Amino acid sequence: MVEITTQTIQIVAILISALSLGVAAWLYSWVKSQPSSNARIAEIGEYIRQGANTFLKREYLVLARFTAIIAVLIVIFLPKPIWSGHGFSNNITMAVSYIFGTVLSALAGKIGIQIATIANIKSAEAAQKGVKPAFMTGFRGGAVMGMAVVGTSLLGVTLVLLLTKDASSVLGFSFGASSLALFAKAGGGIFTKTADISADLVGKVELGLEEDDPRNPAVIADNVGDNVGDVAGMGADLFDSNVASMAAALVMATALGGLQSKNVAMVFAYAAIGLLSSIIGVATARIGKDGDPGKALNSSTYVTTAVFAVLTAVSTYIFGFEWRIWGATAVGLIVGTIIGITSDYFTNDARPPVRAVANASKSGPAFTVLSGFSYGLLSTLPSLIGIAVTALISYYICEPLGSGYGMFGISMSALGMLSIVGMIISNDAYGPIVDNARGLAEMGGFGEKVIAIADELDSAGNTVKAVTKGFSISAAGLTVISLLGAFMSEVNTAAEELGIQGIMNFDIMNPTVFFGLIVGVAIPAVFSAMLMLGVDKNAQRMVEEIHRQWDSIPGLKEGKDNAKPDYDKCIDIATTGSLKELIPAGLVAIASTILVGFIGGVSAIGGFLTGNITSGLLLALLMSNAGGLWDNSKKYVEAGNCGGKGSTAHKAAVVGDTVGDPFKDTAGPSINTQITVVSLVSSLLSSLFLLYSIF
Repeated sequence: MVEITTQTIQIVAILISALSLGVAAWLYSWVKSQPSSNARIAEIGEYIRQGANTFLKREYLVLARFTAIIAVLIVIFLPKPIWSGHGFSNNITMAVSYIFGTVLSALAGKIGIQIATIANIKSAEAAQKGVKPAFMTGFRGGAVMGMAVVGTSLLGVTLVLLLTKDASSVLGFSFGASSLALFAKAGGGIFTKTADISADLVGKVELGLEEDDPRNPAVIADNVGDNVGDVAGMGADLFDSNVASMAAALVMATALGGLQSKNVAMVFAYAAIGLLSSIIGVATARIGKDGDPGKALNSSTYVTTAVFAVLTAVSTYIFGFEWRIWGATAVGLIVGTIIGITSDYFTNDARPPVRAVANASKSGPAFTVLSGFSYGLLSTLPSLIGIAVTALISYYICEPLGSGYGMFGISMSALGMLSIVGMIISNDAYGPIVDNARGLAEMGGFGEKVIAIADELDSAGNTVKAVTKGFSISAAGLTVISLLGAFMSEVNTAAEELGIQGIMNFDIMNPTVFFGLIVGVAIPAVFSAMLMLGVDKNAQRMVEEIHRQWDSIPGLKEGKDNAKPDYDKCIDIATTGSLKELIPAGLVAIASTILVGFIGGVSAIGGFLTGNITSGLLLALLMSNAGGLWDNSKKYVEAGNCGGKGSTAHKAAVVGDTVGDPFKDTAGPSINTQITVVSLVSSLLSSLFLLYSIF
């Protein structure tokens, strides 16, 4: 056994973060150096790049104001009200940590947009040479984001703890990341699905156009949406999940043994090894000349998983870490992989559920929606059982180590599940890159053969996106269970300081716990409804604009060279509407948490978090998997099955896809961020809930 200090491991974590950022820079240069010479694609790609950056700039200006307001409130109230005499400097530290979290989360989105809007052009051009060069360009473009997001998240957490010596400040950093991710994912999701639904309903169903026909005024907004929703939004979301898992584990590790304990060292060691494993996984990604993109993506994920399992076992042996905690981490890793496989079963067009929904579409859209929703409900069971079993096993593996170790075991299983998040983000960002590449290939007139190659890449991307969404939601589930443990630690610490005993009570027969539970169950449903209604209202405005342009621009329907749609108008509609709708839903989630806390105290919050977690996970998994299933059912029909394009089944499948779009890309993935945010708000305000509550 080799003795090593926590500080040494933190320095190693910083070095591995720097290596990850260096790899991201190299991959960025490699993608940028790939050839591109088609003037038409360059023109369309520039439209997409400008639209994405314009949206991001306007969104970040809105969120900067929100961040400033929250930072002022933190200075006044957290971790203790400034009038309590506990020291003003702690409040300043918390506010700075919060701002740092928002800045790094915003940076994750910006990096994603920057590379995705280059990689989509390069991948479209590379598709002319075959599957292999197009895949490598798309995947390495996604890997830039994977390496940069996880590198910055690990670097941020390490620096905050090193500089502040306070685990609560890490919660503040995590709240910054989560709050920005909540709004970025919601705003990006509303934008992308506004454009996608409008483009599909008018273009495909009404006019019988191809998916990316340049005559469709919403087509550029649709491609912009892929970037701001599936790239920037999902990057901020997974940045948040990774930070939250580390924050929860560090809070409990510190409570169990202090900042210099082996538990804290283990958290940083495993997080750093996870990032190193993802670097190795990205480096091994390969595909043959006529290879299967889906298999290539999955094999890289399995390599990353195996490397992490081996390296963490070696580090546990060398540094004398506790084997039971390694066991809990391994359980999270294994179950995360299994959840990914079950998500693939329900969303892959080679599997029975997708084909069954495609066949049902021959009878009309009602059957498309009914069968897809039913399979979506069924798909929640394996993932929810996986989360429950992981929490149960990891708790009982670590419980013999002493009081508090059971919950710490759950937090480490969440860390294990998120250990390969660098590879997960790489796979996820690959999806929208090749989706855009497919659109560019069609708009650039590359011909059916190249479009078929792009379709093959896009189909693999859709399946992987569904898998990564299921994975990220499940990981968020374990993370918020561990955040519930962090909440208990914060409450117990605050109660001890205030001389309060016997406050924490999660007995469901306690009326305040039950009150919080019922309210908590309702919030994810209300939050989802507000986001999807935002998509609905915005899409209706865009559909009207598309009709207006088709009726008023001479020669647009015929595709004459001098008749160009007003793409900017559709982009502006999507941008304005999404920015208007993104704040209210997030504020409802945060305000309801604060209200429950001041009404029922920490006991009510315990029930609130429990209800929010269980309801949120069910809805998030249902929406993510059903949406992915409808999307790939549509693509299965478009590939020539069940009557092919233009058939009754195709029109019904498009309707199913438009229902599924806000499910899988707006509400579903935003819910896991919502439950993380309310958990962090609860932990940060625990002292206030102890001191000031009605019941």
